[in-house]
Amino acid sequence: MTITDETIEYVGILAKLELSEEEKEQAKKDMGDMLAYVGKLNELDTDDVEPMSHTFDVHNVFREDVVTNGDDRDQMLANAPERNEDCYKVPKTFD
Repeated sequence: MTITDETIEYVGILAKLELSEEEKEQAKKDMGDMLAYVGKLNELDTDDVEPMSHTFDVHNVFREDVVTNGDDRDQMLANAPERNEDCYKVPKTFD
């Protein structure tokens, strides 16, 4: 696949870049090199390679959620300056 001037213009628009003619030529060369490298990677024999999402084993390091204090609403509301039934009463912050 060859990189055209239109492709560079389109990428420049997407990236909101204003490129000079020299920068456009350099970008064409760089993109061409990247595509050539990807093409080289496609030549590799990966038949016996197992697909993976990480380079190392990943396991869940989080603990199980265990409720330890239960529903102790009266104790939580005991120090509230004001309350309305079983809720904290706070001043308005906006109208």
